Amino acid sequence: MNHMSVSLRVSNSSKFQVSEFILLGFPGIHSWQHWLSLPLVLLYLSALAANTFILIIIWQNPSLQQPMYLFLGILSVVDMGLATTIVPKMLAIFWFDAKVISLPECFAQIYAIHIFVGMESGIFLCMAFDRYVAICHPLRYPSIVTNSLILKATLFMVLRNGLFVIPVPVLAAQRDYCSRNEIEHCLCSNLGVTSLACDDRRPNSICQLVLAWLGMGSDLSLIILSYILILHSVLRLNSAEAAAKALSTCSSHLTLILFFYTVVVVISVTHLTEMKATLIPVLLNVLHNIIPPSLNPIVYALQTKELKAGFQKVLFAFTKEIRSS
Repeated sequence: MNHMSVSLRVSNSSKFQVSEFILLGFPGIHSWQHWLSLPLVLLYLSALAANTFILIIIWQNPSLQQPMYLFLGILSVVDMGLATTIVPKMLAIFWFDAKVISLPECFAQIYAIHIFVGMESGIFLCMAFDRYVAICHPLRYPSIVTNSLILKATLFMVLRNGLFVIPVPVLAAQRDYCSRNEIEHCLCSNLGVTSLACDDRRPNSICQLVLAWLGMGSDLSLIILSYILILHSVLRLNSAEAAAKALSTCSSHLTLILFFYTVVVVISVTHLTEMKATLIPVLLNVLHNIIPPSLNPIVYALQTKELKAGFQKVLFAFTKEIRSS
């Protein structure tokens, strides 16, 4: 069936007007891309399971209901939201050939992806601030990082990202889509969609880059500043053991930040150079939205003693319940 003929309608001005987009999937591998659904399903299910498990561990262990772990719990919710915004539609494309997506659905997906990625960046900043206060001002930590502060910071991040990214889908919706409607991608990316517009898309590219650098750029700058101050404080400690202990509490956080922002920079560069949609940038874009939700809980669980202990406690209680039943 020719999707192009279905998804174009004639407007009063006798111009063709696109009414829906076709998501073709990964460029250059359309014939066998359905095989990628297996690792995608595994990544998605592991992300949902691992993040749900993190939330259960934090909820069932009063000792883990501290700011550092509460922020991790919020990150888990954001990660599950990000993965769910993307993976089900991708699987529908691979399994049921459901490549058609309406314009409102497409713009809604652009909005949701931008919110969740922005939220992830914001939560990383909150976690960096938490580590900065804990290491540089340990005596004042309980009075500064309170439950009230966590709630306010989370609400601020939701409002910031919810309002901040509105111009991206709004500007995308204002473009004139009058001819092509096939997107060489598995998801609706802003620049992938607007590249199909018949009019000038530069306002969209400029808007996205400005918002990215204002939002995520400012987050990254403050995270770097936090870790410079942490490093300065740690180097002043007389005990090497105390310094190692202080830095170990930051190692899992730094691992995730490094991966997250490295990929963000790579994707930004590919957009800046306006590269044609090829497999590597598209694959990188998809993986950037799927790997962190799976990776975040695993990295924290492996590198945090308290989470390991909580994991063992929940697992022991679960196996005990199975045996008794």
